[in-house]
Amino acid sequence: MIAMADFSKPESGKKATISSRFQRLQAEGRLALMPFLMAGDPDLETTAEVLLSLERSGADMVELGIPYSDPLADGPVIQAAASRALASGTTPARVLQMLAGLQGKLSIPVILFTYTNPLLNSGMESFCDQAAEAGVSGLVVPDLPLEEAERLSPLASARGLDLVLLVAPTTPAERMARIAETSRGFTYLVSVTGVTGERSVMEERVESLVQQLKLSCSIPIAVGFGISGPEQVRQVRGWGADGAIVGSALVKRIAAAAPGFVAEEAGRFCKELRKAAG
Repeated sequence: MIAMADFSKPESGKKATISSRFQRLQAEGRLALMPFLMAGDPDLETTAEVLLSLERSGADMVELGIPYSDPLADGPVIQAAASRALASGTTPARVLQMLAGLQGKLSIPVILFTYTNPLLNSGMESFCDQAAEAGVSGLVVPDLPLEEAERLSPLASARGLDLVLLVAPTTPAERMARIAETSRGFTYLVSVTGVTGERSVMEERVESLVQQLKLSCSIPIAVGFGISGPEQVRQVRGWGADGAIVGSALVKRIAAAAPGFVAEEAGRFCKELRKAAG
């Protein structure tokens, strides 16, 4: 319990970085717990409360989705959350404004999950500038081609942002090596072929994918898509991955929580996952 409290402290008053957080976790032999939630579901005020609750409950980093009308990588649970967020008036600018207001309160790294079109609409450099000013630590853009990622990564890096790239189970070994070389902060290993969503059983081949990726990857590896609870988190830890990303299961609990108790419910679930992550 003492170690968990230590990990929640701000790092010398500076914006938390993904690499420094992983270094601290690896020194302790701990799996990084990385919840995902949709910004603006049900509203941005609640999102801010949930972010702070997740940090208090042991989250090491948070992946924060920016709602988008055509979320190709997302399953029905997260798609529904994005629709609710858009209906409540959530925009990328409002998400960044909310995050800016949490600076000095939220110390864990925040990784924005967005799509290519919002980046292009804002302009890649402008978006990175705004994200950095809001205290963001990294970006995940699932529909960004590798060739475009190789252009965006140095732009993001120059502003203190890590562009995290995804590897799928179907990714050829040669391309996997290129992705691992380009990714910053960590490499995101998608555990299933398909969209996000809870699965009762994770595919055993993920273990061999983790080991294969480690051969060409000098940065941490986090597994996402399909992790629904503590059992899968323990499985990911046993496979030798460095982090576990839990999305749909948390988003579903946020949607089902009674008004006024959303942050509390999110924190309760996060504590269960934390125990499994070590």
